[in-house]
Amino acid sequence: QVQLVESGGGLVRPGGSLRLSCAVSGSVVRYYTLGWYRQAPGKQRDMVATITSRHITNYTDSVKGRFTISRDNAKNMVYLQMNSLKSEDTAVYYCNLGNSWWGQGTQVTVSS
Repeated sequence: QVQLVESGGGLVRPGGSLRLSCAVSGSVVRYYTLGWYRQAPGKQRDMVATITSRHITNYTDSVKGRFTISRDNAKNMVYLQMNSLKSEDTAVYYCNLGNSWWGQGTQVTVSS
């Protein structure tokens, strides 16, 4: 049974940083694309960043230069370093494995 568990969310002031982590169990991640998605209240879930098995990354335009996705295949982990956070980054952030499996989400709130 594949499980994804996100952690690292919280409340941060504008301009601050957070690092999200996602632990994957029940599958070997090295063969899959991993991704972070987010969903703000009343909006659809959108892609934030993805990283392929060959470590090729892709970001939505609004986070380029501020967020960095990385993976550690040996630990079955994927991370999202978020810097220079803005209020519009407020959302529930979800980890995704292979476009098939989802975590339960972690809340990120950017507010002064």
